[in-house]
Amino acid sequence: MANVLIIGAGGVGSVVAHKCAMNATVFTSITLASRTKSKCDKIADEIKAMHGVTIATTQVDADIVAEVIALIEQVKPFLVINVALPYQDLPIMDACLATKTHYMDTANYEPKDVAKFEYSWQWAYKQSFEEAGIMALLGCGFDPGATQVFTAYAAKHQFDEMHYLDIIDCNAGNHGKAFATNFNPEINIREITQPGRYWEDGEWIEIPAMSVHKPIEYPEIGEKESYVLYHEELESLVKNFPTLKRARFWMTFGQAYLTHLEVLQNVGMTRIDAVKFQGMDVIPLEFLKAVLPAPDSLGENYTGQTSIGCQIKGIKDGQDKTYYIWNNCDHAETYKEVRGQAVSYTTGVPAMIGAMLLVTGVWLKPGVWNCEELDPDPFIEQMNKQGLPVQDKILNEEIV
Repeated sequence: MANVLIIGAGGVGSVVAHKCAMNATVFTSITLASRTKSKCDKIADEIKAMHGVTIATTQVDADIVAEVIALIEQVKPFLVINVALPYQDLPIMDACLATKTHYMDTANYEPKDVAKFEYSWQWAYKQSFEEAGIMALLGCGFDPGATQVFTAYAAKHQFDEMHYLDIIDCNAGNHGKAFATNFNPEINIREITQPGRYWEDGEWIEIPAMSVHKPIEYPEIGEKESYVLYHEELESLVKNFPTLKRARFWMTFGQAYLTHLEVLQNVGMTRIDAVKFQGMDVIPLEFLKAVLPAPDSLGENYTGQTSIGCQIKGIKDGQDKTYYIWNNCDHAETYKEVRGQAVSYTTGVPAMIGAMLLVTGVWLKPGVWNCEELDPDPFIEQMNKQGLPVQDKILNEEIV
């Protein structure tokens, strides 16, 4: 049915490639590209052995627009699935615009030299993509992505007005490493070391990083200390659901992780500006990334679950209502299925679902769109079919 080009061969890219191959009646031709072709070849070999599907592999530097254009012209995909680094969103979007090819990603753009992410850069492409007759689907992982679908599903089926939104994200897994990040270390550490922000009464409230926290009870997991971060989906959710009086994002971190992170910050290893070392410019965070375990190496022997969902309070038929919608995902089970850990799986499966809805025409519309702007029902239906079963319930009281 569709020819797709996947750019990025890390943990998420591997899951996307596996799941596309497992839905070969939709994704009839798959090409996996990365700066390092050997990583693509390893994934392709796994997919052939596990699912009996052959995918093509190639090399590309996604920082270079001309290289991406040349690859698109060679492969001629209907859709480019960008699971590379957030710095590379704009070059890949430029290449898709130049070739009139549909585009999607799992994380919004951020400049390489500033630890800041926002949608303004990508939203600016809206008119150009509309005029070209192509679609850009932004942030279609889990958070962002599925959490926005959950919110849209709640707005459609559970509320007349939503007032309070708390996105709660727990990884209760154990990978046995002293310190490791579950997705790209560079992006992960930049994200959690910048100031936190949340939306309240029509404005953004900024707080020191990791300064607001409390224990939250997660289904099948129990109570875990959770911290308020700024997360990109908040920006589009408060724009698209203007009745929200408050919107926050919470994530769990263990004490050992936080202690390691504090030490690394104190000694300057999380800096993103260059320092001189033996006559060369070295960016400490990039060096740290090189010595930490790669996220795609954590899957084997990883135990425990993730739990990610949305708790929403609002009004239905004139009455107060609190609703909780979530997914729990098991690290060991995802490794059996796609040789990936659950954090990569929970990002990669929604990316494949978004791609499926785009290529089959269900979500296809020219312009630049966030997930909550599209019909949530077919996405929820596919989550239940593709390994991320959705659970929900009405709460008697708030849990956050």
